[in-house]
Amino acid sequence: MVAAVLAVAVVLVAGAGEAGAPASLAASATRATPAVPATAAAARPLRGKVIGVDPGHNGGNFTHTAEIDKKIWNGREWEACNTTGTATDGGYTEALFNFKVATDLRADLIADGAKVVMTRTTNTGVGPCVNKRAAIISHAHANVGIAIHADGAPASGRGFALLVPVADGPNDKVIGSSLAFAKDVRSAMLADTPMPVSNYDGVDAIQPRDDLAGLNLVTVPMIFIEVGNMRNATDARLLTSPAFQREVARALTAAIVKFVRG
Repeated sequence: MVAAVLAVAVVLVAGAGEAGAPASLAASATRATPAVPATAAAARPLRGKVIGVDPGHNGGNFTHTAEIDKKIWNGREWEACNTTGTATDGGYTEALFNFKVATDLRADLIADGAKVVMTRTTNTGVGPCVNKRAAIISHAHANVGIAIHADGAPASGRGFALLVPVADGPNDKVIGSSLAFAKDVRSAMLADTPMPVSNYDGVDAIQPRDDLAGLNLVTVPMIFIEVGNMRNATDARLLTSPAFQREVARALTAAIVKFVRG
């Protein structure tokens, strides 16, 4: 049963005619659709785009450690299928934070016209493995992908960091575009949220990584964001705030719009 859960990929989209849509909406999708007015197109800047969203970890990982400890090949070395992630000193889990931001982000992206591919759609499941997450986003031919995380560093460290891929074969063609996207995210985070750049990870918040399947195995522009340090009291107060989570989602949406529109 767990193996089946690990293999699940769900695509969440806006609009009629998609799997699971009401019959009336599906039927209406077969009728001719009038041209979209310029004003409507401007209000939906991601119309026709596919965005990959990977909420790191999963709530059920805590009770299925044998499954998530299994090793997968990440393109360079063996890596755990997944992990539990970290938590604040008060017990607020990274998995929950990641999922809440991803849920807000999904809503914003759909409102802007995007088709959103999520690697998980609940916080009660297990996995999927990190190589499977990379495959979900790559196979969807996403215009861009982002993995949402929060860090568990020493309490003295704070701020957000952006993890970018190093050329590793499958990802060779998206190194430059991934870095460009990271810079868009950095600008948006600084403009739209109170979280500063990390004082312990990366240079100006950007850190190349070659040890993560989610970056090594993708074939589309992709980055990870560590939104803050859950072990730092100041960051933790932000990370557990629904208002801040929505700010992060809005910042990521703005960065995605900027990136895909060139």
